[in-house]
Amino acid sequence: MSVKVIGAGLAGCEAAWHIANSGIETDLYEMKPIKYSPAHHSPNFAELICSNSLKAQRVESAAGLLKEEMRRLGSLLMECADDCKVPAGGALAVDRNEFSKSVTEKISSHPLIHIHHEEVTEIPKDCMLVIATGPLTSDLLAEQIFSHCGGSLSFFDAAAPIVTAESLNMEKIFAASRYDKGGDEAYLNCPMNKEEYENFYQELITAERAPIHDFDVSDPKVYEGCMPVEVMAQRGKDTLRFGPLKPVGLRDPKTGHRPWAVVQLRREDKDGTLYNLVGFQTNLKFGEQKRVFGLIPGLENAEFMRYGVMHRNTFLNSPQILNSDYSMKLHENIFFAGQITGVEGYMESASSGIMAGINTVRRLNRKETITLPDTTMIGALSRHVAFGSETDFQPMGANFGIMPPIEPHIRDKKLRYTAISARSLKDLSAVLENQL
Repeated sequence: MSVKVIGAGLAGCEAAWHIANSGIETDLYEMKPIKYSPAHHSPNFAELICSNSLKAQRVESAAGLLKEEMRRLGSLLMECADDCKVPAGGALAVDRNEFSKSVTEKISSHPLIHIHHEEVTEIPKDCMLVIATGPLTSDLLAEQIFSHCGGSLSFFDAAAPIVTAESLNMEKIFAASRYDKGGDEAYLNCPMNKEEYENFYQELITAERAPIHDFDVSDPKVYEGCMPVEVMAQRGKDTLRFGPLKPVGLRDPKTGHRPWAVVQLRREDKDGTLYNLVGFQTNLKFGEQKRVFGLIPGLENAEFMRYGVMHRNTFLNSPQILNSDYSMKLHENIFFAGQITGVEGYMESASSGIMAGINTVRRLNRKETITLPDTTMIGALSRHVAFGSETDFQPMGANFGIMPPIEPHIRDKKLRYTAISARSLKDLSAVLENQL
């Protein structure tokens, strides 16, 4: 029986890589560059649409633990990310273009992966199949999937703008990481006094937003993890100051004081020629973005290489449809992977691709599929996909709240997270020794 993987995003690339590395010929289908979704622009695989940050590096953090588990499972994307990283304080951020290029080169050069640049409009039959088409699955295939699965859920996602470094006013901007973690080259900071912040706030909440064309829904849900900055601002005048514009851990060297609010810019590429506005996912019209964000000190003449955009994200009601090994309950030769399953985040999506790839091979070889223990982050995410609420299923990113608590309870949060991470890696090692 042949193996097909549809979608060469983060999850699809991991799935194809693990299947092919098991000695199985794999057909990988990707519609780019023949056709692009509303949010994709690069012909390369594993394109990062929103932020270029893969979140925290510390193994004692939920995001850092997830990435370490992936490394131990032989993740292709973690290998590429480590090779393409750019300074980002305590986070792992990558040069967006170099990362996608690296993944594309490795996938394309694998002797057992056969790439087909075409749009798939029907679910293939009589094969082992991994569907990793992402939250922007093309309409024709989406109709097939959701008729096959009995429906879907949707929410809206937003991306932040990117500006050129040479267009920034460095007389107003200072370089620093919060609490001096990660070196001064990781972030640029645009400090605001109270008057500047309040003026910016008023213009932001009254700015004109772009219409949403790609999905007909009267009351779209906006996922909390990618809340547009203008929507967040409407929750209250100080919401941004206690959120993405919080000034804690930063001191303006020109004044010696902590600013009233701070807009942070994170490096997009290794050379430091591009920066993205951290936490500034937005659906403002492009002209409004230039006008309103130009009120931020240091961005008066900013040149935008990419404006923020908002787009539809679609995912399955997975607890009704999927097993914890990412296979369908009614069609066990079909696996799903990535954000379409209801995991949220770059590496969360990629980790589901790893497990879908591993289990595709096991099923093909007539072995029992596996789910990692829920004491691991990858296992906890797959448990959420399979056993979350069927009536109000929502996307979930890596967090310690979805993992079993440590017993006896450890009150100190730092010590507790360290213990959870140690338990996870110990349990994963046992699986690697005995089952993989």
